[in-house]
Amino acid sequence: MMNEHTPITAKLVAALYTEAMLLADEARSYFDSEGQLERAALDPVLRVAYSCESLRVTTRLMHVVSWLLVRKAVSAGEMTEAEGEAPERRLGRAGDTELDSTRLGQLPPRAREIIEASRDLYERVKRLDDQFATEVPLSPARALLGRLERSF
Repeated sequence: MMNEHTPITAKLVAALYTEAMLLADEARSYFDSEGQLERAALDPVLRVAYSCESLRVTTRLMHVVSWLLVRKAVSAGEMTEAEGEAPERRLGRAGDTELDSTRLGQLPPRAREIIEASRDLYERVKRLDDQFATEVPLSPARALLGRLERSF
């Protein structure tokens, strides 16, 4: 398990990138084939929950891959460290919403495995991304002032 000061090395980024791409391919394959059959067998409320979770999996993985590509670009010298740490290049907020555990438990086992794997990967990458959150957050008024200044 990674601690809060895990060095973000090229080797770590490459390993996480490989894991993310394999999981993305596995999720796509499942949700496009076998998962469709399993989804059809669910009651209407669970079908909606299943569809929402498949979108959350995709979103989580896209955020992770995007973040890892930024880290690769920084390592390759294609982007400065400051550019890579810019707020718009940080990990997106794809892990904020979750299906309640009761509904999750009613989804097909393979869907649950993929959902959990995407959550786990996202959380590990989030811990790495959190290392860049050393700035003291601005007050809402200061943040608004900053946005106004950049607009004009």
